[in-house]
Amino acid sequence: MTRILVIEDDETTAREIVAELSKRGFDVESASDGRSGLVRAVSGEFDAITLDRMLPNVDGLTIVSVMRKAGIDIPVLMISALTEVDERVRGLRAGGDDYLTKPFASEEMAARLEVLLRRARVQPRETALRVQDLELDLVKREVRRGGREISLMPTEFKLLEFLMRNSGEVLTRTMIFEAIWGYHFDPGTNLIDVHLSRLRRKVDAPGLEPLIRTIRGSGYALNAPP
Repeated sequence: MTRILVIEDDETTAREIVAELSKRGFDVESASDGRSGLVRAVSGEFDAITLDRMLPNVDGLTIVSVMRKAGIDIPVLMISALTEVDERVRGLRAGGDDYLTKPFASEEMAARLEVLLRRARVQPRETALRVQDLELDLVKREVRRGGREISLMPTEFKLLEFLMRNSGEVLTRTMIFEAIWGYHFDPGTNLIDVHLSRLRRKVDAPGLEPLIRTIRGSGYALNAPP
């Protein structure tokens, strides 16, 4: 049975969501605050999540951002009373798959969630990536090159996954920053350079063919021709 986690602090709204989804045959559990919601969201036990944007303790943007950085790719339907376009964009950029504003019809909420579930089933993401002799296993959270295991920090792992999924393509600093850190790019920051430098020292160790390239004036690429 498909398991859904409802993270919502408003009791009335939570009851309505749980009732509608239960009526449609889903196995539904709920959390009423951000802290407990985050713990359950990263457990990997659910097939999809409805996530309130504004929560006590930990907000919805933080929850979905932590999930994505941990490699948890289950569908997330963000729900919020904030209707501004910028807020919807922030929710989607943080890792949400869809954004529904309050008040909403329970039928529409359920329909949107069902669409996300169908999309996830039809287009499952690869959990094992390979570029030349570089391998990344999302299930085991392991990286190897030439059979030798490479120890990466969580952000380095996420960065390498993004590079490998877009192997051969030039990725701008803005694209990398928003994909990994999930908020607007600050051109004055050296965050990308620091993490890529560390990642390079581990992946492109001395004696190995360099895979991570700097494309001057454009960005970075993995396994791109000179």
